[in-house]
Amino acid sequence: MEWNLIFFLNSAALGVGLAMDAFSVSLANGLNEPDMKHSRMAVIAGVFAFFQFMMPLIGWVCVHTIAVMFEQFQKAIPWIALLLLGYIGIKMILESRSEGEKDDETDSSVGSAALFVQGIATSIDALSVGFTIAEYEALAAFTASLIIGIETFFICVAGLYLGRKFGMKLAGKASLLGGTVLILIGLEIFIKGVF
Repeated sequence: MEWNLIFFLNSAALGVGLAMDAFSVSLANGLNEPDMKHSRMAVIAGVFAFFQFMMPLIGWVCVHTIAVMFEQFQKAIPWIALLLLGYIGIKMILESRSEGEKDDETDSSVGSAALFVQGIATSIDALSVGFTIAEYEALAAFTASLIIGIETFFICVAGLYLGRKFGMKLAGKASLLGGTVLILIGLEIFIKGVF
């Protein structure tokens, strides 16, 4: 493996491709929480970036240690993503139905547990990137994963800003739309992974 422009371009392309699910979920989170503070946006984007950084490294380690077991687990990835994102999406939709009954002081932000689940669900397919970077030495695999994580952070911040902007305009329908988006992302990951 050579440290050249192709290495960095491939890592950047992987990062953009892997960050699209996280971008969409960030968009939904921004829709759900239109008055989100910048520090919260950094935390959310940081969680997605952390998981997108870690999953390719975990995949790389699996390839170099327990590749046969990982191949069996890879078949479950679309199902896991569908279940996790579907659960969060349905929860958001149900919460949107009761929004009319809530008072104005109710917090509509995504909780820590839900954010953790979103981070895993949107990055679990990045485990398979470990196969793509299997021929890399450890430092190169780390660098590629770091590039993926950094890109994910900035892409998610953009998704949060966009979601927040449109969330202000959509007001009461934001949770419904955000939940629907999460379910659609889960279905897309499932369909791509199974078919």
